[in-house]
Parts: sequence; C-alpha cells; structure tokens
Amino acid sequence: MSSSEPSVIRIKPYHYVHVLDNNTNVTRVESGPQTFTRQDHEKVVSGPDPMIMIPPRNYCIIANPVLRDDKGKVVLEKSGQVKLRHGDEELRFEQEPFPLYPGEKLYGKVTPLQVVAPNTALRLKATRDFTDEEGVTRRAGDEWLVEGPKTYIPRVEAQVLEIVRSVIIKPNQALKLKARKDTVDRNGVKRAAGEEWLVKTTGAYLPGVDEEVTETLNAVVLTDKKALHLRATKTFNDVFGKLRKAGEEWLVTLEDAETHIGDVYEQVVGEVKITSLSNRQYCVVLDPWREGKQHFGQRELRKGEASFFLKPGERLEAGIQNVYVLSEEEALLLSVKQTFTDPTVKKERKAGDRFMVYGPTDYVPAVELEVIEKRTTIPLDENEGIYVRDIKTGKVRGVTNETYMLKPNEELWKKELPKIVEELLLKEKPENEVGERDKTRVVTYRAPHNSAVQIYDYKEKKSRVVFGPELIMLGPDEHFTIISLSGDKPKRPHVIKALALLLGPDFMTDIVIVETADHARLSLKLSYNWHFDVKRDNSHESAAIFQVPDFVGDSCKAIASRVRGAVASVSFDTFHRWSAKIIRSAVFGVDENDKVKNRFQFISNNLVITNIDIQSVEPVDQRTRDSLQKSVQLAIEITTKSQEAAAKHESARLEQESIGKLERQKILDEAAAEKARKELIQLQAETSAVESTGQATAEAKARAEAAFIEGQSAVRQSELTARANTIKSEADLTQQKSRQKAEVDHKKSLIELEITKAKQLADIESDKFGQIVEAIGADTIKSMAEAGPAMQAKLLQGLGLKSFLITDGNSPINLFNTASGLIGGVDPKN
Repeated sequence: MSSSEPSVIRIKPYHYVHVLDNNTNVTRVESGPQTFTRQDHEKVVSGPDPMIMIPPRNYCIIANPVLRDDKGKVVLEKSGQVKLRHGDEELRFEQEPFPLYPGEKLYGKVTPLQVVAPNTALRLKATRDFTDEEGVTRRAGDEWLVEGPKTYIPRVEAQVLEIVRSVIIKPNQALKLKARKDTVDRNGVKRAAGEEWLVKTTGAYLPGVDEEVTETLNAVVLTDKKALHLRATKTFNDVFGKLRKAGEEWLVTLEDAETHIGDVYEQVVGEVKITSLSNRQYCVVLDPWREGKQHFGQRELRKGEASFFLKPGERLEAGIQNVYVLSEEEALLLSVKQTFTDPTVKKERKAGDRFMVYGPTDYVPAVELEVIEKRTTIPLDENEGIYVRDIKTGKVRGVTNETYMLKPNEELWKKELPKIVEELLLKEKPENEVGERDKTRVVTYRAPHNSAVQIYDYKEKKSRVVFGPELIMLGPDEHFTIISLSGDKPKRPHVIKALALLLGPDFMTDIVIVETADHARLSLKLSYNWHFDVKRDNSHESAAIFQVPDFVGDSCKAIASRVRGAVASVSFDTFHRWSAKIIRSAVFGVDENDKVKNRFQFISNNLVITNIDIQSVEPVDQRTRDSLQKSVQLAIEITTKSQEAAAKHESARLEQESIGKLERQKILDEAAAEKARKELIQLQAETSAVESTGQATAEAKARAEAAFIEGQSAVRQSELTARANTIKSEADLTQQKSRQKAEVDHKKSLIELEITKAKQLADIESDKFGQIVEAIGADTIKSMAEAGPAMQAKLLQGLGLKSFLITDGNSPINLFNTASGLIGGVDPKN
C-alpha cells in the first residue's frame, strides 16, 4: 500500500469509489455523499467516479451486469462479492443515478432512444432465442420489422440491421417486388422464394422483411395512335384475364386500357405506331393475322381509307404505297407470281404471265401480281426513233415517226456502239444537249453538206452510202464505217477520225524532202487542191470512194514519189528557176503539145488533184543553205551601201542649212542683249539715288523716335516705382493689423477657456459636495460635527480644567485643535 495514498476520501454526492479489502479480497462500492476513512487493510481501486445518469428517453448498455433477485436486490456470493453475469449485456433506461459494481462496464455511452418515423421501419435480427412483449417467440437469425411511428425500445437479443423506408407509388406507377424466401405479403397472399409480383396501390408502400423492391414501373399511356407490343416470358393470366403462353406476343391498345403497366411476366418489346392509309394509298402485309392465327408466308392487301396496328410478326412489304394513277398515255406492266382469277376481267391469270393495264384508271395491284414497271407512250418525230426487242422471238426493230406504247412482250433495247463512234457522236451534239446518249433511242447522225457516210448492215452483209446533207438513222444491225485519215505536216497516219468523208473541193498540205541531181537536198512545202469525182446515183462509184481507207496518206505518198523523181533529174539551179513547172509536170504530166495538164485522178477511189501550190522551198543541206545565205547577204550589202550614201548626202545638206540659221540667230540675240544691258545700267543709277536719300531720312526719323520712346519709358518707370512703394506700405500696414488682431483674439480665447475651465471645475466640486452631502445625509454630518467638540469637552472635564486660555489677543484660537493637541500630552495618572 502506498503511503502517499490519503486515508480520508471525501466522496461527493452521486459519486462512488471501489474499495478492495485485502483481508478478504472482496471489492465493495462506497457511494457519496460521505467522508470515507480508509483502513490500513483497504485499498481504493478506482474513483471517486460520477454515477451513471440516464435522462428520460435515453438508455445505456452495461456489460457483465450484476445478478439481481426477484425483488431487484443485488445477489452476493458467500464471500460477499457481487455476483455478475459474465459475457452478458443489460440495457438500462431512465432511473436514478447508479454506480457501476466491480466488474461492470459501460458499453459505449448513454444513447437517445431511436424514433421510428412514419412510413419507415427498423429491420431487426434476433441474435438469440427470446420471446418478445407480444408473446412472439423469436429464434436466432429471425428478421422482422418494427414499423413507425413509434419509439423503438432496444433489446440485447435484437440487432438493428437497417432503416427501411417506404416507397411512394404515384398514379400510373407500380412497384415490382421479389420474395427473398417463402412468405406472405401484406395482402395475405403466399409467395414462394424468388417469386415476383406487382403492387399498384397508390400511396406509400413499406416492403415486408422478406420482400425486395427490384424496380419501379411506369405505366405506358396508350392513345389511338400508339399501342404496346408485349411478349410473355412465362405462361400466366394477364390483367385482362386472358391466358398467355410463354413466348406469345400480343398488342395492348386503347380499346383494352388507357394505360398499361407490364406484368412481371410481360416483356415490353416496343411501342407500335398506328399505320394510316388514305383513300389514295395501299399496303401489302406479310405474315398477316386472320381469325386469331398468323399465316406465315402469305400476303394480304389492305386499301385505304384505313387505320390499323401491325400485329406481332406482321410487317409491310414495301411500306405504304400510293395508288397507281394512270393517265391516257400510261400503262402498268404486271407479272403474275401465282395463278389466280383476275376479278376485273374475270379471267384466270397463270403464273409467269405478263400483261398490261392501260389508263386512264386508278389501279391497285393484287397480292398475286408484281409491278415490273410503269410505261408511258413514247412520242416519236419523223427524225426520232427507238429500238424495240421482242422478248419471245428476240427480234429487234426500230420504231419511228409514231407515238408508240410498248407491248407486254416488248422491251426497249440498248444499242451499243464502239467507243470511238460514241466520242465522234458526242462531238457532233449541240451544246444544249448534255449527258450520255440514250442507248434505247435510234442512233441519228446529221451528215454534213457535200459529204458521204458509209453504213454497213451486219445482218444483210451489205453497205450503203449516204450523201449529205442528210439525217442518218441506224438500224439495229447497222454501224458506221469509221474513216481514219493521215494528218499533220509531214503526214502521219491515223491522226483524223471521222464518220463522214468530205467530197471537196478542199486542199491538203504536205512536206516533201527531195534531192537534186547535184545532191542538193531541199524541203518542199506543197499544197494540193482536190475533190472526189463521183456520181451519186451510181452505187458502184459511190462505194468506190471508200475503197482507199486513208486517201490523204496514199495520195500524198503518190504525189511525193513523182515529185522526188522529177527533182532528182535536174540540178539545183535549174530547179530553183523552174520549180513550179517541174513539179506540176511531174504530177499532172504533159499532153502531146508539151503543155502541163490540169488534173491528176486516182482511179481506185476517183480522187482528183486539180492544183499544186509550192508554199516554200528550204534547203536541208547546210552547204546549200550557206551558199544561198551568202548570195542573199551580198545583195543586202549592196542595197545597204547605196542607201547609206544617199543618207549621208542628205545629212550634209541639212547640216549646212542649220549652221546658217544658227549664225543669224546669234547676231540677233547679241543686239537684244546690249539693249537690255543699257536699260539695266539706267535702272541701277536711279536705284542708288533713291537708296541714299531713303537711308538718311530713315536714320533721322529713327533717332527722333528713339528719344521719344526713352522719355516715355522714364516717366512710366517713375509712375510704376511710386505705385509699388504705395502697395508695399499698404501691405505692411495690413499685415501688422492682422497680426495684432490675431494676438488679441488668441488671448481672448485663452481667457475664455480658463474661465470655462474654472467654472466647470467649480460646478464639478459643487456637484461633488452636494452628492457627498446627499450620500452621507444631514443627520450624519450633524453627528460628525458634534462628535469632535463633545469629545474634547469630555477630555477637558477629565483634566479638571474649567477653562484655560493663553493668547495674545490678535490671533483667533481653535479650541478644538487645542484640545486635540493636549490629548497626547496629558498623563492619565495625573
């Protein structure tokens, strides 16, 4: 035992200590208020500690509580130690302050009781078997709800798991619940574990302890234009009392209900919009429903005016289609997909048949028919046409100059042309016609004036020639003969492509390299006039002009050959003198009179050359070119020198004339200058006289003006000096007056402040004295005034002096002070 531990402990009210008796090893509780004297064999284990105070609507948990008998007294063991319920807990509610016995512990702290609000509940779980206040036996692990509004009184046997709140079910809403285990719902219906159901009652719904809220469902508002597509996930009876089998699909429309909430076994596939048909519309429904059964693979025609919802599995084949409105020039080509009896003509149509319905009419094709195309009559002018093919015989023909409607067994045929022909036809198109050629239209070509076009018929295996101007219309088996001609200079093959062969007259130019007898090589640029000599009424001669495919290249080669032969037999000088005659004689030949002929004809294609023009002759060899260059330069030099001499003579003549004119002009200019110099000297003399006179006058005037200005300045200076002295004196006087006045005002203000201060101090002293007198009271002052003289009189009486006074008769004597001074000096024994 510590010697420092106090032996006397003052225990306050509502406090306690634990005291251990070392002799018996028993710990007891001592409660205040008291003064506890500790014995030598005792020891204070804990405390003083405040007692546990539980206010109203609060509780606390005591671990290892004491054991009490039926009367509520604490049970003690034989040794006197309190008996505890070890490992147990006890809830204690509002009561008088109490101490904790040895071994008891406060678990946590004092806690307010939990209030369960309305529309909420506490979910509890039993931690041990017990029977509650209502007589219900709870087994360990059981769960139940304590619903509000109420104050929950806790128990040690129950554990609060969570607060369960109500779910507000609004109008057109439902709550989907699921059973955690076999239970009975609030409507008294038995539910198996995992079962789901809906609660549609509007208001607050508090789920049961074995109920789980999976989701909140909102109702789908149905209108006359919207339906709900549902699918059953399990066989059940729906809200309309109809048995639905698993996998079945159906629609809920406005006729069934205004709003619909899907059942737990209903899966919402989607919303279905109404299909509306006007009186000019129709549709084909695939897999239609009839008499409550769906017919797969069938088609149903529905005409307007009508409005309906597509049932599950139904779909539109090609959407909503408009009724075919056929005018007088229109028709529909139809194909029969399956045999049926046409009600319009009361005739059986077999599968595969093709027929046409002609306007004017409104037509809705039956489900057994397929619309291949809508046809219109094709108006054709006399220069227009189309290619028509019979699909039964395969024969193709051209139709022109009529308004034509294709028959059921006919179709438009596309005529293909070679790429080069397409390009040539495109070039011939007018500018206002753009785009590709319509291949079903008859190919037309306008042959130019004085031209010929050859056309070959591959079916008849013969050709024909058309002379322009003419409009050519190709038959189905006819094609143009493409003309490929040489071009450029010198000529190159296959440069010009054309459909029409121009008959001339025209010209062509070529460059021919020739060599003379003395080996001078020359480049000749020749131009030939040509035309075709053909009789149009003779088919044999007409076809002859196309016998030579490239008449330009062949004719230029033939002429060039003749020219080379003729030039090679003569020298350069001879050819230079007689080039035209040599070339023309070589090409055209000479008659019996040694005259040059005027034409050269090609027998094979009747091409006639009528004239040859030599446009240029240029040497190819450099030596020949140099010799020609020298002769040309010599001629140019002679001409240049003669022109230079004439120019020099003319220049000398013009120079002499200019010199004479210049000398004459110089004499005239010198005379004018002397005259001007004379006038200048006279003016200078006059200027000097005027200058001297003006200078003297100006100096005199300046001196007089300066003296006058000096006098005025002195007078002005004196006036200003006097005025400045006056201003200075007045300023000094004003300053002195202001200084004196300020000093007087300052002293006056100081005196007034002193007076005010003395007055305020007097008032303060007066008020102070008055307040003191008022505070002490008149009677007190009177008593104080009388106390001094009375005491002094008694002192004097004690001395036995009746009266005693020593004075010089001048100064007043304060008998009170005198008496006071005598007190200390008087011996009481005397």
